[in-house]
Amino acid sequence: MSMNWNISRRAMLRGTGAALALPLLDVMKPAGATAASTPPRRMVSLFHPNGVYPASWDCQGEGADYTLSETLQPLQPLKQDVSILSGLDNTGGKGHVGATSGFLTGLEMEGRVLGISMDQQIAQYIGGQTRFPSIVLGTEPPRQGGAGNLPISYANTVSWSSPTTRVSPEINPRVAFDRMFRTSEDSQRESQQRLSVVDLVLEDARRLKGRASRNDSHKIEEYLQSVRTVEKQIDNQLNPLPRSWNPPNQPELIRPDAGIPTERDVHVKLMLDLTLLALQTDTTRVATFMMAHGFSRCNFTFLGVDGDHHTISHHKNQASWTDSYTKVTQWYVSQLAYLLKGMKAVDEGGSSLLDNSIVLYGSGLKDGNGHKRSDLPLVLAGHGGGSLKPGRRIVFAPGTPMPNLHLSLMRRFGIQQETFGAGNGTLENL
Repeated sequence: MSMNWNISRRAMLRGTGAALALPLLDVMKPAGATAASTPPRRMVSLFHPNGVYPASWDCQGEGADYTLSETLQPLQPLKQDVSILSGLDNTGGKGHVGATSGFLTGLEMEGRVLGISMDQQIAQYIGGQTRFPSIVLGTEPPRQGGAGNLPISYANTVSWSSPTTRVSPEINPRVAFDRMFRTSEDSQRESQQRLSVVDLVLEDARRLKGRASRNDSHKIEEYLQSVRTVEKQIDNQLNPLPRSWNPPNQPELIRPDAGIPTERDVHVKLMLDLTLLALQTDTTRVATFMMAHGFSRCNFTFLGVDGDHHTISHHKNQASWTDSYTKVTQWYVSQLAYLLKGMKAVDEGGSSLLDNSIVLYGSGLKDGNGHKRSDLPLVLAGHGGGSLKPGRRIVFAPGTPMPNLHLSLMRRFGIQQETFGAGNGTLENL
């Protein structure tokens, strides 16, 4: 067979209404060219709601000489790939809503204005290298109503693209799949139509801004930023960027069934599978997954647990409730382990996807009973392309703000700002 022919590095495997990135092949290399050999760094954020029961979460020991707690036992096979972080405080607002909105922003909401979240700041910095700057997934529909001084709707997401713009998680597996991988002619035509609408909206909004008051002008500019994000995503679909990294693996592409699964465990695993697929194919390098709403009342009868998660989080130290609380948290940790094992199994040419990723997992509350926000339950996984040293329990000084962790991780993606959120610096020894 003659090898005197080439195909584009942007060539894709195409199926019925979908496309998948090819691995790097010899026929993609122009004569004399060499392929980029360094896999990119990825950022994954996983949020679970309602806190944990501290007595079953907290580990004994420090550094490499520590013992995983009861709740964290699902991570035992991955112990050398994770670090348990202790001593970091949520600097967001009070209660379930404030703790959720502050998880990745590090800020307390003022006048319903917050701040850009860590994941979206990283996405805005590196997102131009992939089809989607980021993906934000979830499992529960948005909620309305009151929760103290803040509407429950502010616990719908942990991702903010600006101080006034929330990024709503996609909870439908098939819709998420189609947005990331569908490239049929119908999809291309729909994107062309959407782009035309976006152009009209931008033109009208700019015209209105020229006549508006200063306050309205600011609101319109925030709106324009949201529209520009949509515009960029559509343009990336119609005109894919030259690939800076070619995944050396070909994952199986299976379109999820229509609708939202009724079984919670099935739904969560589907969204984790989609997260892995998006990272493996370099569809995005920033992924955020809300495993449940920040004020979640999901039930876990499949675990033999009575009562909804929010209710049992206010356990009043009753053994029957703390046992259930621990069982639910351990199940969430097992979902983290499921994703990490999948990432570790992806070979990227001598290193794994997990080797080249940073995975932050945790809750915005330490304990739902009393809404405690100090010493958050956090796991930092992956090797970050050599920028992290996992396999330890890292204990920080009491009162250390979690935004210092945010900034430390942002620095690993080249973002060099001095502070983030309500933090005061960076963390050593990660």
